[in-house]
Amino acid sequence: MKEQLVKRFLRYVGFDTMSDPHNTKSRPSTANQMELLRVLQQELVQMGISDLTLDPNGYLIARLPATVEAPPIGFMAHVDVADDVMGNGVKPRLIEQYDGQDIVLANGLVLSTKENQELIAYKGEQLVVTDGTTLLGGDDKAGVAILMSVAAKLASDPSAKHPEVEFIFTTDEETGRGMDAFDISLIRSTVCYTVDGGSRGSVEAECFNAATATVDFYGIPYHLGAARGRMVSSLAMASWFISALPRSESPEATDGRYGYYHAEEISGTSAHTHVVVYLRDFDKQQLQRRIDVIKGLASTAEQLFVGGKATVDVQVVYENMYETIKKNPKVMDAVWQAAQELDIKLHQDIIRGGTDGARLAQMGIAAPNLYTGSHNLHSVYEWTAVSAMEESARLVEGIIAYWAKEQP
Repeated sequence: MKEQLVKRFLRYVGFDTMSDPHNTKSRPSTANQMELLRVLQQELVQMGISDLTLDPNGYLIARLPATVEAPPIGFMAHVDVADDVMGNGVKPRLIEQYDGQDIVLANGLVLSTKENQELIAYKGEQLVVTDGTTLLGGDDKAGVAILMSVAAKLASDPSAKHPEVEFIFTTDEETGRGMDAFDISLIRSTVCYTVDGGSRGSVEAECFNAATATVDFYGIPYHLGAARGRMVSSLAMASWFISALPRSESPEATDGRYGYYHAEEISGTSAHTHVVVYLRDFDKQQLQRRIDVIKGLASTAEQLFVGGKATVDVQVVYENMYETIKKNPKVMDAVWQAAQELDIKLHQDIIRGGTDGARLAQMGIAAPNLYTGSHNLHSVYEWTAVSAMEESARLVEGIIAYWAKEQP
């Protein structure tokens, strides 16, 4: 499986599947995501899996028939990559035997062991890194490679005991709209596991509650030579608004369970300025407090800049998936028991972000998140450990074996 994992991963990251958060009219937001889904579909057919659904909204579902009577389960990964840095034109570099030293990337950037102490644990092993100009795409093509490799192994072994297993591949996860058009009736899974995590051994059952606030400021433009007492600059309003967000509650100032405000985007002129703010908190009431703060600051901006106007629109993007997971304790029991039987060391983390599983949880299906072995996600310093990918694939197999023993 290790050899297949490497081949698949290196092939998949070569597809340009960076999603576009600004394209709200198309599903998926970029055409190449569908191209990769079609390639996966062809590979699944070649494995002998015939129960396939390719939804035009950007979802591929492959169903492996049960060999034992047990509840159907699912596994999910997404094919798109983020746009925080360039996600297209990826040129991965496979390091066959890592020497334990700093890794110099192609453009002179250095992946240092001082800042990436996890690297030391993989001395002598295979790593995949970027060339320093793009992200790598381990989020989540490592997950895609893991699930495709597990699917191939199960499909090739008719003696393997497993429930009905659904492999679900999604698009636009990075935009936060990955599950917007997902038809829950397309799947039969009673539980689902996203394979979209990070470092080795990390299992996540809790994530942020997330909202996006779009704040539009409207000024009163005048010729600058005659502006005294008449002009109101929407840019000045927006600048004041952003500066009023508490710096101690920003992403760069928080960790653990502390939530944040993050001004993600600003654009406009003196007449109209558009601001996008991300709001995150593990506590639902605290998320609402942050929403109220945004509305209050927008109102204050109107009072400070007399004549200017501000409008606020808030959309809840996803909710903490733990609320659904805790209602079905077996979904986590399967992870821990499989790891124990396979002698895999796990640790439970919280996600300072979200996954498609968080949206799936809102639909009533518990969906914890499993690791892929990827590090420094959404950056040019991204790297993935092959042995951790292989271990994650073994854990997926172990979880399937657990559910094969459960009564329907």
